[in-house]
Amino acid sequence: MPSTHAFWLAGRQATGETTFDVTSPWDGRHVGTVAVPTDAQIEEAVAAAYAVRESFAATPAHVRAAALTRVGERLAERAEEIAGLISAENGKPVKWARGEVGRAVSVFRFAAEEARRFNGGEAQRLDTDAGGTGRLALTRRFPKGVVLGIAPFNFPLNLCAHKIAPAIAAGAPIILKPAPATPLSALLLGELLAETELPAGSWSVLTVENDRMPALVQDERLPVISFTGSDKVGYAIMDSVPRKHCTLELGGNGAAVVLADYASDADLDHAAARIATFANYQAGQSCISVQRVIADSSVYDRLLPRIGSAVAAQVTGDPADAATEVGPLVSEAAARRVESWVDEAVAAGAELLTGGKREGASYAPTVLAGVPGGVTLATEEVFGPVLTVTRAEGEQAAFDAVNDSKFGLQAGVFTHDLQAAFRAHRALEVGGVVIGDVPSYRADQMPYGGVKQSGVGREGVRFAMDDYTYERVLVLTGIDL
Repeated sequence: MPSTHAFWLAGRQATGETTFDVTSPWDGRHVGTVAVPTDAQIEEAVAAAYAVRESFAATPAHVRAAALTRVGERLAERAEEIAGLISAENGKPVKWARGEVGRAVSVFRFAAEEARRFNGGEAQRLDTDAGGTGRLALTRRFPKGVVLGIAPFNFPLNLCAHKIAPAIAAGAPIILKPAPATPLSALLLGELLAETELPAGSWSVLTVENDRMPALVQDERLPVISFTGSDKVGYAIMDSVPRKHCTLELGGNGAAVVLADYASDADLDHAAARIATFANYQAGQSCISVQRVIADSSVYDRLLPRIGSAVAAQVTGDPADAATEVGPLVSEAAARRVESWVDEAVAAGAELLTGGKREGASYAPTVLAGVPGGVTLATEEVFGPVLTVTRAEGEQAAFDAVNDSKFGLQAGVFTHDLQAAFRAHRALEVGGVVIGDVPSYRADQMPYGGVKQSGVGREGVRFAMDDYTYERVLVLTGIDL
């Protein structure tokens, strides 16, 4: 009988009355059995976080920084073990899982640094007006309260880190709810947090089923919600709690633009290789993976076959194999959905250049050209290893095509023209513009988030800390300036 993974209730391990199994998307093997908290245990975690909120906010910065540093160091020490766990529960190729662990190490390091310098206070003299003579304003930031962090399956360690680390750095207690498909990485993160001196109640990792989340979401003791996932679920959460602060990172259908000046053989080979890799690097299950390629008509005919060849050359297979670049999707149901969207596009007249085949939870890296505007693949986030290539007549048409979407997370622009780079930054309705590369680049310390239906607020350690806190002004009177 396999042992059961306990969840973390106010900093200590606990088990409930029921369990669920975690299986590998690749071969269906059993990866772990996970305990589920009871309603009483969920209440205990919420009550503990609420009770500790004021004392935790007052914790010295060095205490929180030391804890964050410790977690980052332990992640680095156990990196290979953790990468294997990510790969097993998520189906992510181990080469990408190793990269995810490295990023999580950086997130905790950044958070430790921010804990030491955040909220130092900003002084503002008020005697710029006669009524403010002898007065000084000091502005500091304080936590809004307990954070409810809801993490997705596609980065089961690093996106949990992006919930927990900024909260601890800002002095806000957090209850983390990992995705049911991939809870083991989050529970291991709890194991590392338990090695620190953080106070009881300042964090919990609760493996709560999705259908039991509405009560947690609506609990008034949890005034901040940080959610990463689908736009449908994210906006449903925000609509259900209009008085709460919600940070929503909801995905997109990332576009890579190739402009006319990016025209040498070396340029096009580079663009094709980057596009092929980052359309497929998490089996396409990344909010900023390449879904749309928009190429200037002057380079389109030379670029298209290069993309097709580069995508067809992606190594697919067992995610535990270090040579594998593309593994399965998170479930067979997800792969069937991707299959149906591609079949719909082909039936409507799209040209299938490569891929288009499913085997269980795996879907072959796929390229389509001439996708009609009305099909699902043209309007929604595919979240699979599929990209479309379209022709644009000039720079403005290319930028218009990027903006012709309900999403606006990130875009990449392949160009050598500095002026075009600044024009792209001004014109593209997205949260981030990456010049000379695909939209899939993210540095974990930069502001990350989108516009339109790609979300509300920003992640990135310091920027998440801003979202978790509010400004409070102290006016000092009788000050001799």
